[in-house]
Amino acid sequence: MIKPHGGKLVNRLAGPDEREELLKKMESLPKIYAGDRYVGHCEMIAIGGYSPLEGFMTKEEAEEVIRNVHLPSGLLWSIPIVLPVDEELWKSLKVGDEVAIYDKHNRPIAIIVVEDKYTLDLDFYCENVFKTTDENHPGVAFVKSAGNHFIGGELLRLVNRPVREGIDEFYYQDPAQVRKVIEEKGWKRVVAFQTRNPIHRAHEYIIKCALETMDGALIHPLVGETKKDDIPAPVRMKCYEVLINNYFNKNRVHLSVLPAPMHYAGPREAVHHMLMRKNYGCTHMIIGRDHAGVGDYYGTYEAQEFVDQFVDELEIQPLKFEHAFYCTICENMATSKTCPHPKDVHIHLSGTKVRTMLREGKKPPKEFSRPEVASILIAWAQGK
Repeated sequence: MIKPHGGKLVNRLAGPDEREELLKKMESLPKIYAGDRYVGHCEMIAIGGYSPLEGFMTKEEAEEVIRNVHLPSGLLWSIPIVLPVDEELWKSLKVGDEVAIYDKHNRPIAIIVVEDKYTLDLDFYCENVFKTTDENHPGVAFVKSAGNHFIGGELLRLVNRPVREGIDEFYYQDPAQVRKVIEEKGWKRVVAFQTRNPIHRAHEYIIKCALETMDGALIHPLVGETKKDDIPAPVRMKCYEVLINNYFNKNRVHLSVLPAPMHYAGPREAVHHMLMRKNYGCTHMIIGRDHAGVGDYYGTYEAQEFVDQFVDELEIQPLKFEHAFYCTICENMATSKTCPHPKDVHIHLSGTKVRTMLREGKKPPKEFSRPEVASILIAWAQGK
């Protein structure tokens, strides 16, 4: 089986014997009240999803990633994993201090040790990671709104998982658990599919094309923090379930969730998604035309071209697909590689247009979405 990034799967989960002691200790520690994004980071560090990271990045680590897409060790890493804190608390902390992280529900989550406190050039950060400083970009908005006072350091232990809302706990499978599933199924070649949206016919077509040469597919929707107009994770999960139950060979697919937040960093995030799926045991990953993109900030196929620069360091291999559509003459899904017909007979529907149709109670055509999926989405949109 493919090794985790850096060679070893990190584990910072508190065991039952130490958890109560740690919870008591946290009561007397300085407290950080963290949003969902950073609580999600805590979990991803603790379960090994961000291996080899063992905590939040120091200034040296963050700046090296921002500037050079690598950690100071020389290991590939593309997205800064940083922890912003309130300025008043930041001023009071010293290197060596232990700090308790609490979530928005006032639940204790984790303990970290302060190894560094620092600021960053946020424009330089955003220009390098997102290719823009435009605050209309959701990733830039997240960074700029969080402030410019950071602490870095080892995450000692995760004492509580984040609150789960509307998704069966069964789907929250850590990298070690997914690796065990892959091993038990005897899969050697495993392709990951990243999604933050319901799977439409083009996605289904791409996954099935990949499965023709793979032993299995990990359908791995991201359910951490996303932008406000994205379809909620519980609704998306219902869509994945009905699609897999009716249109996939269930012996060849495995559905679990990724509790990481979304950054909308396009090319950089394509690398990030691949490294996480490598930690979950996947040997390949589907990289689409506009992977992790938003708006018009990234060029067509730029994510695929960026990933190609690092293919040897990644070890997990990209499977690159062109934009798929339904051809009304071929009467099936296709891409420009396989369809000879003009564009005016191709059915393309954007996510924005689909959301508009759903709000109006209109069912997307069967060429775009399976009817079972469309029904779930219409019920959600009208209820909203």
